[in-house]
Amino acid sequence: MTKSSTGETPFSLMYGAKSLMVEVGEPTLRYFQADEESNNEAILFNLELFDERRDLACIRMAAQKQRIERYYNRRSNLHYFKAGNLVLRKVTQNTRELNVGKLGPTWEGPYRVSAITGKGTYELENQNGEMLPNNWNVFHLKIYYC
Repeated sequence: MTKSSTGETPFSLMYGAKSLMVEVGEPTLRYFQADEESNNEAILFNLELFDERRDLACIRMAAQKQRIERYYNRRSNLHYFKAGNLVLRKVTQNTRELNVGKLGPTWEGPYRVSAITGKGTYELENQNGEMLPNNWNVFHLKIYYC
């Protein structure tokens, strides 16, 4: 099957030729008219165009990635927090308490943003002023109170 991102089959990008579908049964008229010389010419012609087809597939893949990126950036609402903001932190699989089940809380906190460590990453502290471990400072934060 041809891929939508490249417009080519993976087989043709790897080996430079399209794969043949073998049918069981009566040979067709097309099969009888093919000879070895015309087959070799067709293979050489495909090999000459192989690099061009691969380059065009790479260009189509890059264009598709740019379209996906533009689509995501149009719809994403990024919010950056300042030091001192109160936030809720998303409860993930590795931070969830044992045996809570699906009815457990999805957000926990509130936590105070104590420092900004990078683009979208923060150091958090609880209400008592204790710093959370670095592996708990995740991207999933929600505004609690500004």
